[in-house]
Amino acid sequence: MDNPLNFYKLKKYLAETLYWDPEKIEITQIAGGYSNLTFLVQTPLGKFAMRRAPFGDKISKAHDMFRESQVLEALQKAGYKKSPKPIVLYEDEDINGSPLLVMEWIDGIVLGNKINKDVILTADEFQKLSQNAIDSLIELHLLELKTSGLINLGKPEGYVERQVIGWTDRYYKSKTNELPEMEKVSDWLKANIPSRENVGFIHNDYKYDNLVLEKINRSEIKSVLDWEMATVGDPLMDLGTTLAYWAQADDPDILKLFNMSHLPGNMTRAEVIQYYDLRTPFDLANILFYYVFGLFKVGVIAQQIYKRYIQGIANDPRFANLIHVVDAAGKMAEKSILQEKI
Repeated sequence: MDNPLNFYKLKKYLAETLYWDPEKIEITQIAGGYSNLTFLVQTPLGKFAMRRAPFGDKISKAHDMFRESQVLEALQKAGYKKSPKPIVLYEDEDINGSPLLVMEWIDGIVLGNKINKDVILTADEFQKLSQNAIDSLIELHLLELKTSGLINLGKPEGYVERQVIGWTDRYYKSKTNELPEMEKVSDWLKANIPSRENVGFIHNDYKYDNLVLEKINRSEIKSVLDWEMATVGDPLMDLGTTLAYWAQADDPDILKLFNMSHLPGNMTRAEVIQYYDLRTPFDLANILFYYVFGLFKVGVIAQQIYKRYIQGIANDPRFANLIHVVDAAGKMAEKSILQEKI
């Protein structure tokens, strides 16, 4: 196998398929996310983005570049305007152990998880952004499925139960520490699966750092990124994950790592729920279940990355603290169950 960051074969492939001069292609990694890796591809024709799975054994299909390519193609055919256009999928895994997806580069602002002095949104801007973010999530959840062909991306029947079982299985496979709250929460979820399911197109990782904002009107959303987990299932499971990431000012600091929703101007989780409820046909009477699931899922994602870190597969120093995210997510989920409050 080639050196993981040696893109000689990819450049040769791009030259053969897109007629790009390989000598004029520059590929550099972009720092940021906790999971899939993103690269900037600079060519004489302009900038492009490239994605690959994280190094090391994949614990689930959550990092599937082939899947992301399929989703992006389907969204283009469905006429959805806020997703990057896929350019080429390089499937020869000999290059670095993972397929590589080259896609359109969306120029704009991406909010990280830390305050950037060069990009500081005002409270008014965050208020508008928080509303626009939920409007954009609702737009996805209400996309037409059958005529567009999006329905072929998932199996909505039994989706909630499969997710609960699947994420529980992932937790135990990646478990490193004894965190009793996570195990109690997984048992509660299995015992409280709703009997009624909704059907819609869902992103599955919808939060601020997966949005590209306009440079001038910074509360306006230009594009949505990271589609590899998108599917057709219950939109309330998607909302639950977004709520879990939607940190508030009074939340534990460790849970503010993934979203800047805790800054002044943003809607609270209760306001998000009310806003969503008024604009969709879905019954949110059981929203506690979906929120608790979201917290559990966030905990499992952090657990999977933490295990790769202690195994020496991933060496990003940020990953060393992720076990505290798992602990905090489990405790917050159990607290919400006991208090019946989000």
